[in-house]
Amino acid sequence: MQAYFMEQGIFLLRLLGASVCGGIIGYERESRLKIAGIRTHTIVSLASALMMILSKYAFYDVLSDTIRLDPSRIAAGVVTAIGFLGASVIFTRNMNVSGLTTAAGIWATVGIGMAFGAGMYIMGAASTLIILLMQYIFHRNLKIVKSPAIEQITIHIQEDQDINGLLDRAFTSREIKISNIKATRIQGQMLELKLFVRFPINYEVEDVIELLKDIPEIASIDI
Repeated sequence: MQAYFMEQGIFLLRLLGASVCGGIIGYERESRLKIAGIRTHTIVSLASALMMILSKYAFYDVLSDTIRLDPSRIAAGVVTAIGFLGASVIFTRNMNVSGLTTAAGIWATVGIGMAFGAGMYIMGAASTLIILLMQYIFHRNLKIVKSPAIEQITIHIQEDQDINGLLDRAFTSREIKISNIKATRIQGQMLELKLFVRFPINYEVEDVIELLKDIPEIASIDI
C-alpha cells in the first residue's frame, strides 16, 4: 500500500511540474495580450502529462503473455489531436498572419507536459526555459531579427489628383514598397485606394500616420 501511494505521489509531482511550466509559458503569452494565456497553456500541459502517464502506466494490470500494448499510442494521439487547438489561434488579417507563435507554443507545451508525464523533469524544465528565453530575445525588437511588415492602407482622394506623384511622395520616395493597389470609385469624384505596402524594418505603423497627415490631397486614411 505504501508503494502505491508513493507511486501516486510521483505521478502527482509530474502533473504539478507540467502545470507550473505550462503556466509560466502561458503567463508570457498573456502578458503580450495573446489569445491563449495562462489557463490554456496550463490545461494543455497538465492534460498532456496526464495522457503520458496513462499511456505508460494505466494498462499494467491487463498485460500478460498474450496481451501486449504499445505504450506510445496515446502519446502519439495527443500530438495529433492538439492540432485543432493550435489552428484555432491562427488568424489572417490582410496579408499578415498572426498567432503562429502562440500555436507553436501550445504545441511545444504539449511536449513539455509529456516530458513531465514520462518522468523527464530536466528535459521539461529545460525546454520551458529555452522557450521563454527565445520569446524574450525575439521580442526585444532587435534589427537583426526583425522582418519588414506588410500592411493594408486605405486612402480616399479625388480622382483628378496626380495619383502617381502622390504615391511616389508618400511611399516610394521613403522606401515603402507598394505591392498591390485596388482602386474603387465610391462617390462622385472620390476614389478609394487599397494599398498593400511593405515597410522597411525601421518603420512602424504609427510612422505612416505622421507620414501621410501632411499630404492635403488625402481625404482619409485607414490602416
